[in-house]
Amino acid sequence: MGKKTFLTILILCSLHTGVNSQDARSIIIGLDQLLGEGTFFDNHLTGFMLYDLDSQQIRYDKNSHLYFIPASTTKLFTFFGSLMVLGDSTTFLRFLPDGNKVTIWGTGDPSWKYPSLPNPKLKNFLSDYDTVYYSSSNWKDEAFGFGWQWDDYYYSYSPEKSPLPLYGNLANSRNVNNRPVISPSLFTVETTEKPVKNVQRDWHSNRFFYNPRTYNGRDIRVPFIISEEIFAEIASKDWEIPVLLSNEKLPPDHFILKGIPTKALYKEMLLESDNFIAEQLLLQIADEVHRELNSEKAIEYLKKTYLYDLPDDPQWVDGSGLSRHNLFTPRTMVALAEKIYRLFPDEELFSMLPTGGRTGTLKYNYQAPVPYVMAKTGTISNHHSMVGFLKTKKNKIYAFAFMNNNYPHKASVVRNQMEKVLLYIRDNF
Repeated sequence: MGKKTFLTILILCSLHTGVNSQDARSIIIGLDQLLGEGTFFDNHLTGFMLYDLDSQQIRYDKNSHLYFIPASTTKLFTFFGSLMVLGDSTTFLRFLPDGNKVTIWGTGDPSWKYPSLPNPKLKNFLSDYDTVYYSSSNWKDEAFGFGWQWDDYYYSYSPEKSPLPLYGNLANSRNVNNRPVISPSLFTVETTEKPVKNVQRDWHSNRFFYNPRTYNGRDIRVPFIISEEIFAEIASKDWEIPVLLSNEKLPPDHFILKGIPTKALYKEMLLESDNFIAEQLLLQIADEVHRELNSEKAIEYLKKTYLYDLPDDPQWVDGSGLSRHNLFTPRTMVALAEKIYRLFPDEELFSMLPTGGRTGTLKYNYQAPVPYVMAKTGTISNHHSMVGFLKTKKNKIYAFAFMNNNYPHKASVVRNQMEKVLLYIRDNF
């Protein structure tokens, strides 16, 4: 579509909003001066769409048909899929009792002793038994997502996925008398001559180490390698009941133990951009639909059922956006944002999203006396995007997708330029 044709459409759309064509042309020209040729956004791949949710009209478009690496804005796909499938509370366990013994299967629920989440009432459940058999026969996935960077393995934002996580599959390192102490207590910390500032973990083992001369004393969390044996050992000590391994298949006539409100997971995932919760939610969707834990199957199901009508077929490979194999177009992101918007009252939805100057990943950006941006951000090296909602001074709500790839700057430089665009929209639309 040519620029002149698109501008004509925008002017025609303005007739539905009470703005005369001359004013509409002036407003669009002003936006072009921030986003168009010769601007900061002309030196890297940028896609932008602004969509009027009331009139259901596109108000501005730049490269919205091109595919971008979305980073953590991928979590909006996981959020929407979870809303469609999971209900108000999680399924924490599937189980089959046998007298004073019980066999359990994980569902992907990440909540057991995970920081900032309520805990399921597992101890009450276990009080009826003296032995637990744990089966991972329903696990049909990998610990890491497709395309994740291998050298993220010891960062807290990249723990391994698993059927029934404990402590978020993260070891907690605390500073005690200027040396680290690791929990769960199964793990220990060795000294090393490597110039590391804090506790790190060996790539292929649960060997944790630190350098006393360079140790900075900060409390951190480090992913541990999870296995059936590690699970059973940690769970036995933590639950104070023997946990033995089983290979029993999940039978049709099993029972379920309900967990925590799903909204607690959604808020933590969206506000703090929690990768682990996003990945585990995708596994919970697979569990609910297929009774097995497989992220790829969950994505296939969601694309065929609730996302078949998106403008462009999303290349979607994980729940969190850690993978650079994810590729979405801005107009597909806007269509997804509209689907989400229609499910909630404004106040409820916006309370779950980062809000400029107030909450989550936007707490220190887009500050204003009256918040005007409620959106999910996504950042990996040289890629920064934001998808969500903008409230103008005329109290109109717009959905937008602002996607930037392959820039040679710090993300803060890109955010500063994005802010100029969003402020202009707030003040003029």
